[in-house]
Amino acid sequence: RVGNQAYQHDQHDSYGSVVLAITQAFFDQRLRQPAGLNTFQRLEAIGDQAFARFDKPDAGLWEFRTRARVHTHSSVMCWAACDRLARIARHLNLAERMAHWQTRADRIRETVLREAWNPRLNSFTAGFNDEEIDASLLLMHEVGFIRPEDPRFVGTVAAVERDLRRGQHLFRYVQPDDFGQPENAFVVCTFWYIEALIAQGRTTEARELFENMLACRNHLGLLSEDIDPETNELWGNFPQTYPLVGIVNCAMKLSKTWEEVV
Repeated sequence: RVGNQAYQHDQHDSYGSVVLAITQAFFDQRLRQPAGLNTFQRLEAIGDQAFARFDKPDAGLWEFRTRARVHTHSSVMCWAACDRLARIARHLNLAERMAHWQTRADRIRETVLREAWNPRLNSFTAGFNDEEIDASLLLMHEVGFIRPEDPRFVGTVAAVERDLRRGQHLFRYVQPDDFGQPENAFVVCTFWYIEALIAQGRTTEARELFENMLACRNHLGLLSEDIDPETNELWGNFPQTYPLVGIVNCAMKLSKTWEEVV
């Protein structure tokens, strides 16, 4: 329970995740049968839930079990659901539905920019009207919510560096959670940080961190969910998909383009 009310273990970011995962099916011309109106209408039901819940407390990306709040990442992902629905509607020449979803996306974005920005910290925060920083803020540019060179995102990356970086690794957050004070870094967060550095043109720093993460793999080239920031000892669930996806994403972004090598 939270306070006197029963607590439901909801994650509102899942609405955005579903829509983002399917959006490509509308635009990929390699598909023999791209997604169409029927799929769009089904996704609209998910968008309705995203808009209804974007400013409501949830368990957040990190699945907190004993407390809920309005998580910035969850709200941004609800925005992503509405934003992509607007783009899909435009692609399908559905002008009225495009306007509908764009209006909703704009309202969510305005709310996040107002409620999740902390001018004293010069950073977005983990929750609305909050003081805490967490690594999911690094994904704001990844989903297109804000440009990587925007001063507000630059300030957010600086706050993440200040509060969450320990040596060559990044914690997801440093406040005590259901299990106490976090002791190990969350591996995928370091890859998010590397991607943010690349997006801001800090490729030398990004490459150094990336090479360090590669050196942390075991003899099979695998990584776990967590890592000791002092000893590089792997902890937690093993093997873990997210860090391996992080390796692929960062390797692609740090690699030379096709035009540079042929």
